[in-house]
Amino acid sequence: MRKNKVDIITLGCSKNLIDSERLMRQFMLNGYKVSHDPQKIDGEIVVVNTCGFIDAAKEESLEMLLDLEEAKRSGKIGRLFVMGCLSERFKPELQVELPFVDGFYGKFDWKKLLTDLGKSYHEGQSGERTLTTPAHYAYLKISEGCDRTCAYCSIPLITGRHRSRPAEEIVSEAEQLARQGVKELQLIAQDLTYYGRDLSHRAELPSLVERLADIDGIEWIRLHYAYPTGFPFDLLRVMRERPNVCRYLDIALQHISDPVLLKMRRNTDRAETMRLIERLRGEVPGIHLRTTLMVGHPGETERDFDELMQFVREVRFERLGAFIYSHEEGTYAGEHYADDIPDEVKQERLERLMSEQEQIATELNDAKKGENFKTVIDREEDDYYVGRTEFDSPEVDPEVLIDKKIQLEVGRFYNVRIDETEAFELYGEALK
Repeated sequence: MRKNKVDIITLGCSKNLIDSERLMRQFMLNGYKVSHDPQKIDGEIVVVNTCGFIDAAKEESLEMLLDLEEAKRSGKIGRLFVMGCLSERFKPELQVELPFVDGFYGKFDWKKLLTDLGKSYHEGQSGERTLTTPAHYAYLKISEGCDRTCAYCSIPLITGRHRSRPAEEIVSEAEQLARQGVKELQLIAQDLTYYGRDLSHRAELPSLVERLADIDGIEWIRLHYAYPTGFPFDLLRVMRERPNVCRYLDIALQHISDPVLLKMRRNTDRAETMRLIERLRGEVPGIHLRTTLMVGHPGETERDFDELMQFVREVRFERLGAFIYSHEEGTYAGEHYADDIPDEVKQERLERLMSEQEQIATELNDAKKGENFKTVIDREEDDYYVGRTEFDSPEVDPEVLIDKKIQLEVGRFYNVRIDETEAFELYGEALK
């Protein structure tokens, strides 16, 4: 156990990561050495920022804590604290089940951890973060919470109602990140496209993105977690007009069958979804759409799933992720529906869906052979430089592996010709 060292472990999404980065900065301001490496945990204080969205995420959090119990018992680490979504939602139960944890904090009261340790929370530096991402990109959270009432989703139970951050505050943080050398902003929220409606009763995301695009040094802005209902279409004008706003949109559609969408309480239907996709691709030529789909929602028949498969074949999403329905306590579905799809059927549907998408992704990537793309270099490995195009978000989308024929610099942008492709990787050469 290393004295005066704090280990922060982040589980779950990039929204959690930002909270961890802020806590790390506060510990540093109090004189601690801080690490964010789950492979090297030996601090006198360990904080686990948990996820509680679905069963798999909860299991990951609990397994991590049980591993740390052993490390604590053996003296490898000191005090152990839990924060984040799982703790926000199940604190009373966790206090009983995990008595070896020294303190539980939720998603919004983690600042109290510092005062409980007898340390100061530096309010004047509350917006500062210790970035855990490569220095050239950072996540930027523009709101917290969600006003949607999707049947399956536990997020509103954890985060509460949607709360937009003031635009001035967001722009100020983005300017500070740019001064630190950040060149790419990953805009995130539980519901990005609802931004501003709680402040002025109108969609303010387009104007916010325009202001961020004006910041010197910001070369890419990427948009994550849009919601299809009530989409702010003026955003498409901004994407067309501003070269540093990536032609990339992460928009979770979840399903296409009308009966399933109705049971999901998504407030949309197949026809409206198809019109939305047509408009997105029509108004922003070349846009790459990332979506998330769910299989095994209560009531999903084989016919509904077949319709979903045909939808994926027809639309040919450039990027697609999928997950299995999780029956969550306290959600509308958890209270009103039976979890009536067997686990083996859910898994089989997921595998069929992702196999179909792998074939589509292979074909779409093949079409990029011989084309040149502006590419940022994320890191250097033994045989390749590893980068991304404007159509690729970190960690979830394809990477570009670039031969080391010429020396490249991490964090810089280069023109790269694509020579070979696979389903989830591209291979190219940087052009002088």
